[in-house]
Amino acid sequence: MAHEEDVFTVPELANYLRMKPITIYKHVAGGKLPGFKVGSQWRFKRKTIDSWIEEQERSSFKARSVKKN
Repeated sequence: MAHEEDVFTVPELANYLRMKPITIYKHVAGGKLPGFKVGSQWRFKRKTIDSWIEEQERSSFKARSVKKN
């Protein structure tokens, strides 16, 4: 069973990612950030966000590698 701390609200995720809440809303609405709605409020699983961060790091690294060659 998931613990409460395994799911972020928008303000919690904004703090975790060091972003403004409005940026979180824009990214999730644009499909750039994985999330789901509970009623009218967005929620984000910590594991999913951590995987997304790793994916962003990998794609950023690949882009830099291609740019250098």
